[in-house]
Amino acid sequence: MQLGLVGLGKMGGNMCERIRRAGHTVIGYDRNPDLADVHSLEELVGRLKGPRVVWVMVPAGAATQSTVDALAELLEPGDVVVDGGNSRWTDDEKHAAELAAKGIGFVDAGVSGGVWGLANGYALMVGGDAEHIAKVQPVFDALKPEGDAGFVHAGKVGSGHFSKMVHNGIEYAMMQAYAEGW
Repeated sequence: MQLGLVGLGKMGGNMCERIRRAGHTVIGYDRNPDLADVHSLEELVGRLKGPRVVWVMVPAGAATQSTVDALAELLEPGDVVVDGGNSRWTDDEKHAAELAAKGIGFVDAGVSGGVWGLANGYALMVGGDAEHIAKVQPVFDALKPEGDAGFVHAGKVGSGHFSKMVHNGIEYAMMQAYAEGW
């Protein structure tokens, strides 16, 4: 499979490497030209064969919104955008609607694993339509740990990031409890 990956920082860079090790082609874009395979979103989209899948791993909020807006102008009907950052689930609903108006699919993916994901795999909590998830499934399979665990289709758009929010709440509450006990 061929994938465009936007955002090649600590998580995105390691995800890119894990996907490549699984035999897939990844074309990466980052604002830092030292990390990028291409030097613009236009070049990234131009190098991908349709139907395209572009995974966005940039900070939640304005950075994600501007990236989704730019991709909406560059992609074509039948393409899919995956938001793998820590976006608010209500933003996912907005992005999905904006892209659907242009015939572009949207999947939200809560990704857990940090810098250890490269070696150990990532826990993936995804939301979106089954047809869009199916287009990305080979990448999900490459990212998750070996075996049956590590991937869940949590439901409609927004469910993946909602699940990740709950995951983070539990994780941080446990760390706080450990810290207070210590």
